[in-house]
This record gives sequence, C-alpha cells and structure tokens, in this order.
Amino acid sequence: MGFPAVQEQLDIITGNVVEIISVNELEQKLLHSFKTNSPLKIKLGADPSRPDLHLGHSVVLRKLREFQDLGHQAILIIGDFTAMIGDPSGKSKTRPQLSAEEARENGKSYFEQASKILDPEKTTICYNSDWLGNMGFADVVRLASHYTVARMLERDDFERRYRAQESISIHEFLYPLAQGMDSVHLKNDVELGGTDQKFNLLVGRDLQREYGITPQVCITMPLLVGTAGGEKMSKSLGNAICFNDSPADMYGKALSIPDTLIDTYSKLLLPQGESAVSEILGQINDNPRKAKRALARQIVASYFSQEEAENAEHHFDLLFVHKKAPDNLELFELDLQSIPIIDLLVTLGAAVSKSEARRMIQQNSVTVDDRKIEKLTEEIELFSEPKIIRAGKRKFFKVAAKK
Repeated sequence: MGFPAVQEQLDIITGNVVEIISVNELEQKLLHSFKTNSPLKIKLGADPSRPDLHLGHSVVLRKLREFQDLGHQAILIIGDFTAMIGDPSGKSKTRPQLSAEEARENGKSYFEQASKILDPEKTTICYNSDWLGNMGFADVVRLASHYTVARMLERDDFERRYRAQESISIHEFLYPLAQGMDSVHLKNDVELGGTDQKFNLLVGRDLQREYGITPQVCITMPLLVGTAGGEKMSKSLGNAICFNDSPADMYGKALSIPDTLIDTYSKLLLPQGESAVSEILGQINDNPRKAKRALARQIVASYFSQEEAENAEHHFDLLFVHKKAPDNLELFELDLQSIPIIDLLVTLGAAVSKSEARRMIQQNSVTVDDRKIEKLTEEIELFSEPKIIRAGKRKFFKVAAKK
C-alpha cells in the first residue's frame, strides 16, 4: 500500500498533541516508512486496572486511530503483568495490585470498548505477561542495572513523595522499567500516552537505546478535564462520560459541561476536519447552548449512531425541558389498590431503602403525575389510570393496579 506524503502525515499526527520527542525523529521515521513502503509500529499501553473506559481515554485512542488510517500498524498492549505492579503515575501512595486473572479479564473488556474507536481488524493486541512473565530474577537484575535511582527520583510523583517522606515501595520503580521492556520487546517506532505517562514513555525510549534498538518517538496527548471542570476526567470523581453509558446518559452528561470546555471537547473528542466540528466552534461565542447541544449529539453519534443521538436529545428535552415522562415507560402492575408512597418507591427500585425514600420526599424530588409529594405518609391509589412516578431528575416509573 502507499502512504500519504510525509508532510500530510505530519499535519495530521501533530494535531492536538502536547509534545513530540522528537519531531525531527518522527519525520525521519515517516520518510523511511514512505520510501520503503513499510508501516511504522505504533504502541499504546493500556492499564487494565479498571475495565471501564471514559472519554478521557478516547483522546489517545483517537490519535492511534489516526495512525491506523494513515496506514501504520497499531499495537495495543494490555498491561496485565504491569497491572500486578500498579502504575504509580500521579499517585501519593502505593497502588493496589491486581491478580493475573483480574488483569486479563479487564484487558478483554478494554479491547472491546477501545474497538469503538480503533479498527479492530487492523489492531494488534498483546498482553505483556507473554514476555515479562518469562523473565527470571537474573533478567530483572540486568534490566534494573540500566537505570539509576537518581533518574527514577526525577519523576515528579516519586520526588514529591520522597521529599514528603512518604512510602515508596521498590516494586514501584519496576513499573516504568517493565513498561519500557514492552518497547524493547516490540521494537516499536512510536509510543503514545497522556502527559501523565511522559516519564514511562521516556524510560522505554532510553531502554531501547540501551538494548541497541533505534529509540521510539514519544507523543503525549492532553488529559481531558472532567464534566465539572477543574480536575481531569475520572470515574472515581464522578465527572466522567463512559463508553458504556447509554446514549441518553452520554448526551445528558455532555450537555452538563461548562461552556468553557466546548472548544476543548470539540477538538479532542471529535474527528477533525468534519463540517460538524467547524459549525460547533463557530457557534461557541454567539450561541453556546446551541453549540453544546450539537457537541453532545456528535459525541453520542460517534459511539452509537446519528439516530440514537437524535433520540437521546429528544429524551433529554422531554425530561428536562418539557418536564414530561419518556414515551416508552414499562408498566409496573402491582397486586394492590393502594400503597404508601415510601413503600412504592422501594418496591419500584427508585430507592434502595425506606430511609432513602424519606430523604427523597423531604428533598422535594418525588412527584406523582406532576404533583409534588410532600407528606411522608401519603397513600397512592392505583385502581384508576396508571400513575407516573418521578424520583429525582432521571427516574420515571409507570405503575397501576393489576387488573
């Protein structure tokens, strides 16, 4: 196959990146690839410590997809062995270690979700336990001899913890070395990662050189800010939009971002060059609400379909603009003519306990047929028309007495 001209490839590859170490080396690798008609090997390491991906992960996955579309070989490394060490990046304490079984299972889920962005037919997937698991203690000692403690302490999080006299376990030093051995084993040309992975990427580059391999080019991508603004996207912080969210939830979460993030989300989460992206960016100043709705639609469409995106928008408007219940609510039939509201909320699964049901009513977040429930002891009659129960912002139920 033929490759696009080197400058055309560079224009695409350099888009949205934070740093390339180094651009000149990347250009030389692309030129050699072009002349020999041979693809570059592009590596992305995936940490399977959590099996659920969010849009923050998509930033670097989209860059890998760009390399795929340019004709290069995408290699996704599932770090099932390194997950048993735990990546110390940005951590103030030792990470919990996964079992081999947990890491492998999470890795399978990671690849399935990543395939929503990558072309799975053109993605080579590897598990680094295949080579790291075969290393003996003598091999680890030889590997450790290629790096100094002083170099390790140049890492920001290690240096911070060392100065604060916080615990740093010796096995944490092995994480970047083990990840670097992935690059030695694969002899890849380029490695991608977020800015928080820069140190690990550079260790891989150094180790390749130590082992007589042409060093990889390191490309770092920005970390996506979460939906609330401020901190980076993380499911544990409750500010993430996940790959496995429903279209409705994905749309609603995307619409909740601050206006100041519309530009960043459009550039990092959507394929560049499309007219939809230009339209969103053109509307930010004049009509940010319209721009954000268009952005939310495009995000949903990129993971599902345009039809699903439009349905998600309709669902959102029904619930939050027109304050109506969804059209397709399942009917719950109870073998009762009436039931106390607290018991009803627990029975429907709107609340996990009676105490939670009481709190919801006290917070004025429960309605029956658009009528706000104020009394904790209210009895709900079910023998006439079906009742529409709303609990909180997003939970709707249709309930009636069994006929």
